[in-house]
Amino acid sequence: MTRLSVNINKVATLRNARGGDVPNVVKVALDCEKFGADGITVHPRPDERHIRKSDVYDLRPLLHTEFNTEGYPAPEFIDLVLKVKPHQVTLVPDSPAQLTSNAGWDTKKNQAFLTEVLEEFNNAGIRTSVFVSTDTEMIEYAAKAGADRVELYTEPYATAYPQGEEAAVAPFVEAAKIARGLGLGLNAGHDLSLVNLNYFYKNIPWLDEVSIGHALICDALYLGLERTIQEYKNCLR
Repeated sequence: MTRLSVNINKVATLRNARGGDVPNVVKVALDCEKFGADGITVHPRPDERHIRKSDVYDLRPLLHTEFNTEGYPAPEFIDLVLKVKPHQVTLVPDSPAQLTSNAGWDTKKNQAFLTEVLEEFNNAGIRTSVFVSTDTEMIEYAAKAGADRVELYTEPYATAYPQGEEAAVAPFVEAAKIARGLGLGLNAGHDLSLVNLNYFYKNIPWLDEVSIGHALICDALYLGLERTIQEYKNCLR
């Protein structure tokens, strides 16, 4: 079964736009679980423009499903993850000012750095995932660095999908086979939606997890959160 992890960053963005605590990030996360989500993803950035460190601490003891924390492994982020101990940490190569994750790691160039960071998290009993492109070498070096999983950056798939499904998914299928052959778990995320998720899943049915935020929260404005989560779950069947 491929698990659906709901990224709630956009909920925090809405809250922060007016100050205060509406919508309440913890309540939305718990509602996502109640409505069928298999996990919750957060990406605390240094400027706390959406998810705050305090949100991460608040969420950890209350969630009943898997908690995934994404971020660039700067010292402050490493300290947060080691204190909170989510079920999974996903390492992304974002700069502090970056709007959103828009590329995978160069795992070959950063092998020594990633190896050190991944070892620290693995020793703490936290499953590790590294955000990568479909490039074979990047996946191989993620495995060499000690990652438990890779997360495929799926924006290129989403962009190419309207022009041709088969061509869009082909490099991801090959990358998924390479990851499986190396003994890596497999996650995917970025711009997956109700339009393109089912086709992706049908071609890579051994996916462990998809992490979806922006499209899902946008769909919830029209469909409601409960129905939206069920629609996404239906795409993974």
